[in-house]
Amino acid sequence: MKKIGKAASFLTKYISVVILIGSALAFWKPSFISWATDYTSFFLGAAMFGMGLTIRAEDFTVVFAKPREILAGTLAQYTVMPLGAWLLCRILNLPPDLAIGVILVGCCPGGTASNVITYIAGGDVPLSVGMTIVSTLLAPLVTPMLVYGLGGAWVEVSLSAMIISVVKLVLVPVLLGILLHRIFGKYIKKVQEIFPLISVLAIVMITTGIVANNKEKLISSGLLVLGVVVLHNLIGTVMGLGLAKVLSIEYSRATAIAIEVGMQNSGLAVSLAAANFSANPMATLPGAVFSVWHNIAGSLFAGMRWRKHRELPVL
Repeated sequence: MKKIGKAASFLTKYISVVILIGSALAFWKPSFISWATDYTSFFLGAAMFGMGLTIRAEDFTVVFAKPREILAGTLAQYTVMPLGAWLLCRILNLPPDLAIGVILVGCCPGGTASNVITYIAGGDVPLSVGMTIVSTLLAPLVTPMLVYGLGGAWVEVSLSAMIISVVKLVLVPVLLGILLHRIFGKYIKKVQEIFPLISVLAIVMITTGIVANNKEKLISSGLLVLGVVVLHNLIGTVMGLGLAKVLSIEYSRATAIAIEVGMQNSGLAVSLAAANFSANPMATLPGAVFSVWHNIAGSLFAGMRWRKHRELPVL
């Protein structure tokens, strides 16, 4: 189990490199991993279930211990990123397929990878976990409503179908994981080191599968999608950091908020695109590219914040 724990820790820390290598292999040999898209919902459910298994009752205390920061981060998550996506789609006049994909990414909750990146950056990890939990639990209602309101200008959006999808893909697996941890916590603790590994592998499988099945589309539209994704991620990170500074939130918590806002549950965006917008085949691309980019950008940002943190005077 110790070896598995070390492998999980290594892969989690270098998830951006793993995704890059996996995506490159998928691009080179699509047939090797193209089958993974048939199980996108399963992989996302496994990642969400793994997240639920790691949540303890004590983790919810951070919501009450740091309500201002939790509220600021969650509000920014569900305003900056959705509106940023909508503005980019309008300004760049994106085609409907790509527009709904970008908006889906913007309307999703924070991703679990943000907790790892926050740890690397020397940020407030409990706060990051708290924001991820809150935004994830709000997602079954908030995400479909935002997609319905912002994405309806490009494609027809079924609010009820979206709500059902998010409940099945996020809420049920997370709550089941929390319940099992509550009941069998003593036994789960013995194997908990494997859960981050499951989540990492699930994210890699989702991303590489999408890349493999969209090779030609990536060749034709990859640069455009990458440009939009980079701008979107940058908007979220900068605005999250700016909001924290305006509210005079201390350094480690500001770092957590900036990372949380900038990093999305892009696996959910891919799954929702595949489940609800099959008539728009390129809608999965923004989520797949975001999965690769936000881990790279998050790691770079974490490195800069960590170095700056070391230079801060000790009070």
